[in-house]
Amino acid sequence: MKIGEKLKKMRLSRGLTQEELAVRADLTRGFISQLERDLTSPTLESLEMILRALGTNLKEFFSDFEEKKIIYKKSERVPIYDTPDGVKEELLMTDTEVKKIEPMIVELDPQAKTEEENYHEGSEFGYILEGNIELWLDDVKYKAKTGDAFYFKSDKIHYIKNSSKKKKAKVLWIEIQ
Repeated sequence: MKIGEKLKKMRLSRGLTQEELAVRADLTRGFISQLERDLTSPTLESLEMILRALGTNLKEFFSDFEEKKIIYKKSERVPIYDTPDGVKEELLMTDTEVKKIEPMIVELDPQAKTEEENYHEGSEFGYILEGNIELWLDDVKYKAKTGDAFYFKSDKIHYIKNSSKKKKAKVLWIEIQ
């Protein structure tokens, strides 16, 4: 895709006119018009001004990543953890370095618990699909059951435990960078 064409799509997706974009970027409407028709090329400085006005940056603009994959099949899941203690973790998608999330399914046999995770950057989100769990943040225990969700910053030692003595637990867990 050409630069002008891509800028025009971005402008239109944000509901801006050429004039509104020009004002926000401190450029002329004529320049924006010529740029969108690929009749002229932007300087690095003017491109940065336009992208800032559109709420993005050079890295994102020139990223080759497109939403190529929409559906992630169960058969494509990547097992990352399977212990004799009854903890199984599977990545739901593998191209998450671009998306800055790491979604997984965590299955816990009765009384099983995940490894303690140390402090790290980011945050964590979970949704209890089945069962009852205990979420431990440092030394504080929180209880959650089917249908409950949790969210916390990853600046604490954390793990989850299946609190049931009879039933398995299943959690959708998402690490957010």
